[in-house]
Amino acid sequence: MTTLPAASADALATSQSLVHAIQAEIRQQGGWIPFSRYMELALYAPGLGYYAAGSHKLGAAGDFTTAPEMSALFGRALARQLAELLPQTANVIYEFGAGTGKLAIDILGELQALDALPERYCIVDLSPDLIERQQHNIRQALPQLADRVQWLSQLPERLDGVIIGNEVLDAMPCELIRWSPEAQQRGVALDGERFVWEDRPIQDPQLLQLARAIQPQHDDYVSEISPANIGFLHTLAQKLERGAILLLDYGFPAAEYYHPQRHMGTLIGHYRHHTVDDPFFLPGLMDLTCHVDFSAMAQAGIDAGLDLIGYTTQAQFLINAGITQLLEQLDPADAAGYLPHAAAVQKLLSPSEMGELFKAIGFGKNVSIDWSGFLRGDRCYTL
Repeated sequence: MTTLPAASADALATSQSLVHAIQAEIRQQGGWIPFSRYMELALYAPGLGYYAAGSHKLGAAGDFTTAPEMSALFGRALARQLAELLPQTANVIYEFGAGTGKLAIDILGELQALDALPERYCIVDLSPDLIERQQHNIRQALPQLADRVQWLSQLPERLDGVIIGNEVLDAMPCELIRWSPEAQQRGVALDGERFVWEDRPIQDPQLLQLARAIQPQHDDYVSEISPANIGFLHTLAQKLERGAILLLDYGFPAAEYYHPQRHMGTLIGHYRHHTVDDPFFLPGLMDLTCHVDFSAMAQAGIDAGLDLIGYTTQAQFLINAGITQLLEQLDPADAAGYLPHAAAVQKLLSPSEMGELFKAIGFGKNVSIDWSGFLRGDRCYTL
């Protein structure tokens, strides 16, 4: 930890305030809280959590970089898929977790070029400072389209449109389970003022059922289960009367997710472009994420009445959606304009970078099952 960049005094004070708040909750709950609650507080505690305080999160000055921040071609390729789907709906886009607003800017710009603009572009985000940045960036980049963008504090009762989420599922609080060999729920307790792990029997029937359905071939195995991911998709399915859901994130099908070699799970922290194994490091200043179990997501969607349209790697989805053709439209002679996009596309598509680890999964209800993004290379058979 000594090699990590130092935090400012103000940031450390904010983190310490969050530590005290989490300690108080642990004491109020009898000395233990499930890890999902710790993660929820670390990320979303009002005014203190990672996504609820004012720190820069994305880009060179932040803790990690997302695909939309790397190149406009990512959002432009997604827009081509959305252009196929929007006419089959009420012509509304809902984006969850919009980051700096870059993806919305690139999607709307491309849809305008394609003469396929939505009636409304609705953003659902939990981060007050990111919402402020989104509003500023969209007004600056697309003043002529800014009035089409709305911010929602809660979902409408009825959804008719296209729902997109890029790196949304990984930021939802997950449960930590330890199998040794019986499944137990891992939580957070206190040793003096320090946060420590403590495993307890699973009390929640749904979580117990999910944990017992997984049988890791390892004597002592720790991994994640995300009822929050499942609940999120169920909620969308219940509200979606007609439309599509497109989710992109890093993760695996269950057979890879719970592979014996992955016996310490996928939970990781991101701090100033460094990965951190200790989730108790500087709470509120570090992002916490876990990979997505796409088999669980596919089953959740089917159980909720959605059509599973496709599942493939991010690389294959972007190629199907035309990202290489978009790159070819740029002039290679303009090195300053071309090379950054070419480098970004290489990273987005390379199996050793984001192309293989990141996946795309699509669901539909009362729309065509023929999506160009899943035309080739569909991997639903692996789920």
